[in-house]
Amino acid sequence: MILTGPFIEQELHAGRIVIEPFSAEAVNPNSYNYRLGSRLKRYDDAIGEFVEMQLPEDGYVLTPHRMYLGHTAEIIGSPTYAMSLIGRSSMGRLGLFLQLSADLGHTTSCHRWTLEIVATRPIRIYPGMVIGQVSFWRNTGTLKPSPALYATFSNPCESRIGAHQ
Repeated sequence: MILTGPFIEQELHAGRIVIEPFSAEAVNPNSYNYRLGSRLKRYDDAIGEFVEMQLPEDGYVLTPHRMYLGHTAEIIGSPTYAMSLIGRSSMGRLGLFLQLSADLGHTTSCHRWTLEIVATRPIRIYPGMVIGQVSFWRNTGTLKPSPALYATFSNPCESRIGAHQ
């Protein structure tokens, strides 16, 4: 069951949801609008790894059809609810897609979330811009927290599959 915006605020004030910093203006009927953080990683084919950069205040133009890793400006989490981090329809209609493969935030995770970002055309992004939304979901059944590999990172983090095999 998805939480409504007013219930998200209620659970935030009760300590069962964390959104830091929080803005009441960012609450939607069933979600909360999150902002883009200040760091971005892009894959550099020449060196075969991700390169991190600080997003300039005047923005950065994304290259079409290239994957970037960003992060939420907010610390988001919950000891009680699962989260879905998704894009906003207004951004998708511009050709900017977020969280194409990994939109589930596990219950008990609380940090700045890594964002998967792909643009279909050149799009300028800015640190602090509203880029996506998070919804909160009630768990059913016994909760068994998962290992917190990615929950330990608050900056953009590439896959750790190769590092742990």
